[in-house]
Formats: sequence, structure tokens, C-alpha cells
Amino acid sequence: MTQSAARRTLRDDRREPDGGAADGPSDKASDNDGGDIPASGADGGHRPRRRMLKWFAAVLALLLVGSAGAGYVYYRHLNDNIKQNPLNLGDNKVAQPTPNAAGQTPLNILLIGSDARDSEENQKLGGARETFGATPLADVQMLLHLSADRTNMSVISMPRDTLVQIPKCTDPEDGTVYEASKGRVMTNQSLGHGGPGCTVATWQELTGIHIDHFVMVDFAGVVSMADAVGGVPVCVDANILSRDSKGHGSGLKLSEGTHPVKGEQALQWLRTRYGFEDGSDLARAKAQHMYMNSLVRELRENATLSSPNKLRRLAEEATRALTVDPGLDTVKKLYDLSDELRKVKPERVTMTTMPNRYVGARVEPTEDAEQLFRLVREDIALDGRDQKSARAAEAAQEATSTEPAAPDAEIAVQVVNGTRTDALAAASGRASAVAGILRETGFTGAFAGTAGSLSRERTAVRYPSADLEGDAHRVAEALGIPASSVQRSTDVSGVTLVVGADWREGTTYEAPEQDDTTPESAEALNGADDTACMKVNPAFTWS
Repeated sequence: MTQSAARRTLRDDRREPDGGAADGPSDKASDNDGGDIPASGADGGHRPRRRMLKWFAAVLALLLVGSAGAGYVYYRHLNDNIKQNPLNLGDNKVAQPTPNAAGQTPLNILLIGSDARDSEENQKLGGARETFGATPLADVQMLLHLSADRTNMSVISMPRDTLVQIPKCTDPEDGTVYEASKGRVMTNQSLGHGGPGCTVATWQELTGIHIDHFVMVDFAGVVSMADAVGGVPVCVDANILSRDSKGHGSGLKLSEGTHPVKGEQALQWLRTRYGFEDGSDLARAKAQHMYMNSLVRELRENATLSSPNKLRRLAEEATRALTVDPGLDTVKKLYDLSDELRKVKPERVTMTTMPNRYVGARVEPTEDAEQLFRLVREDIALDGRDQKSARAAEAAQEATSTEPAAPDAEIAVQVVNGTRTDALAAASGRASAVAGILRETGFTGAFAGTAGSLSRERTAVRYPSADLEGDAHRVAEALGIPASSVQRSTDVSGVTLVVGADWREGTTYEAPEQDDTTPESAEALNGADDTACMKVNPAFTWS
């Protein structure tokens, strides 16, 4: 991706055809299978699961085998191949997690797939003529979390048209300032606000998760690295040709059974929507999960990858395709990272999608998404095989901000009523009642908000920026609300107490037992599952 392309202003005709973040279908040029295909949401209302894992498998190839065979032979040459950008272009930072008893900390890496059409090769693989040279979009965004003890790995992918507030970002090359978005816009636009460092800043704003590194790759990188690996086995339960009478489809053609796909055919597999199951993005996501699982197993188990020539080719292609932060800008740093990732066995890898719900033609995170983010923040394995130790649980409850709090009487606290549930109306007057409890406790600046009733399962204290973190923790402490329920959020303008359905009555808050299970809506998939085979839609088969 060229820096000049990354700085161009977003083109409305390809991002937001109707000018609104939540209006109209997703852009077909950046969400099709390789032809002029209607975007998700425009063909029968299928649930939009987006292109979640298209580039992740290729990036993981580098991370898992790194440059072990060629790294020091071509050290300078490969280092020169690697492009770099600053890690975080936003103003607000998230503190690093507290080390565990052994002094270890988790590692969080944001994987970004750019739809850049800034070269003839990328244009041929990925889009229409009118998109050539336009500002790239972060159409694939996945957070890879490596546990502190290096026993497990969690992956959260975010749909590309998730509505978020992009924070203020400054372009590192020319100093252009991109002000914070007014209202919510699609998360994939963050890449056009100065580069991948703004996508990192957006994730940190939304999740409260400290991100250590990013890795970005484009269309051409997928093809070149998949080809260098030598093929990834995938399975279809019938003959498939992803092409209809109008030319819609990726062009993927396979016979029934298991086949190794590589190069452009691998990209076709990852982009196919027409032909798999019901033709929705959900089906495409399943195919992408299958590919990623298979690639990881192939890299770990296929003896041919020990060939120095194959590893050298993979390292060459991967370093050309990558843009990384300065913490990963050498072959040695990438190899060290790959060494860490290789400690995790496939059966301890859990892939998920951020739980979401429709907002018009777009989506937004749900409360289950916050549950998923919390599990990552607290380094809890998503596969459910690890139980937090008593010490870790106690630390999570007692953890407080390093930011000092203002005196109680000087802390302004808005209290809002979030007690409504699917079965029950909001508890009448609850915001006023809890605001009164706070005032009696010494928070004389507490007041009931005028917003309509919300629906929140658990009571939480939210704050918008780092300078108010200490105040938020002080409010939680005074009411007996656990520290894990103190959340940073761009949806509030000051310290805000959201009274949830777990505190519909009474003057004392009793925290419910914390649920550390992965939400079903995250659709977790285990990395060791080698039995998957995509179901082919009968309308796209051949004999």
C-alpha cells in the first residue's frame, strides 16, 4: 500500500452510496466475490458476516513459520522488503495488562486486510476500474490474543461495516489531522484516516484492549503467500462452480472432495459466497474458518515446509506483502513472534466473530461483544479449558486505575436506567433512586440522566477518556461494583453509571457471579477441527 493512497480522502461513491453510515447496502466493489455482485444485505436479507478471514490465513503463515529457513541468509534484503507504519495514531492510549504471577503478559496483535487497488496486480485480483488508486479500506480486521502463559490463542474478527466512532488520528507522513468521526461510521474507513495506526486506535477505543502490534497485508499478498506455502487442503461435499448466469461469483471450480488450493484459487475460495450453502456471508465465513484451520495444521505438520527453498520463498513473499508497526519491522522480530505463536497447539486456538446486531444495513456490537472483549482483557481462554485462579479472580475484582481520582464531591456522575429486559419494563425511577444513593455517599454531583431507558444485563460504570478513569473506578468502589465492570466507552461524555437489570431494586448493589464463558453468539470454532466440509448449493454444482 502506498502512503499517498492511504492519505487520500474516502470516496463516497464506493463507501457510502447514500451518504449515511447506516444507509444503503455495503459497497459491492469491496465486498463481492470477484465480479459485479450485490453486496450482503441486498440479496434476501442474509445475515452479513462479512469478509472476516480472507487475509488472516496468509498472515498467519508468516507468523507460524516466520523466516526460519531464510531469515539470516537474506537478513538485510528481507528487512528492506518490510514496510512499516506507526502503531497507534490516536491520542488515547490503553495501559498494558498487569503481568501474571510468573511475570508474563499477553500479546495482542491486530491483523488487517487492506483492499488496496494501488497496483495492477491488486486491481486484477480485487476490484473494478473505478476503485483504482482510491483510499484503501480495512475490510478485514481480526484481533489475535496470545495468552500470557502462551498456552492458548483467541481470535476475534470484526465485520467490516460495524458502526464505530473513529477517534482523532494524525497522518504520520504529512501531518494531516483527521478529526474524530461525528457519530458512528463503518470501521473499515479507519484505514483511510492516516493508516493502520488509526485502525489500531479505533479498536482500542471500542474494546479497551491494549494492542501490542499490527500486521497488514493486501490482495496480492494473499495470492503470493498462499502460493509459496504450496497449497492448503479444503473440502466441498459436491462439485462447485461459483458463477451464475449473470457472471456473479468468484469463479472457484472444484470437484467433490478435498483439494489443495493455492495462489489465486486460494483467494477464490476465501472470497466465494455464491455456491456455498445459502449464498450468505455466513457461509463464506465458514469457508474462511475452514481454510485458516487447515493452513495452521498444514504449516505445523507438513514436512515439506522444512525445505529451505520453500521457507525462503515464503519469507520473500511474506515480507514483500506486509506492513507492520516498528515493533515487528525486522526478520528477527517476526521470527521471535512466530516462535511465541508456535507454542500454541491448534486445539487451543479459538476463532470467533464479534457478536453484532443490525442497525439498518450495518451492524453494531452487542452486550455479548463486551463480554468477549472482557474475556480477552482479563486473559481468559475462549475455549473454556482454563479456569481463572482464585488469585487472578481476586486481582480482577480489586484492580483499580493508576489515574488519581478527584474528591468524591467533585466527581460528576450521570446515572441512567438500564434495567429494561425483554420480559420486563424498566424499573420506574431507578436512575433517580441510585443517583440519590450516590449523593448520600458523598458524590454530590450525581444526577439522573434524561435519556430513555436502556436494556443492560449488568450494572457498569463507563467513562470516555483516560483522565476520567480514576473517577470511574472510585464510583464503582463506593457502590461495590467490581472493577471489571468499569468500562471505557466513546458512547458517553462523562462518568456514567448504567444501572442494569441486576440492580432493579434495593440500595446496595450485589454483584452477580461473573460468567466467564464465551457467548454462543460469537460462534466459536476450534482450530483442531479437521472434519469440516463446505456444503455446495445445488444451483452452483456441475457434473
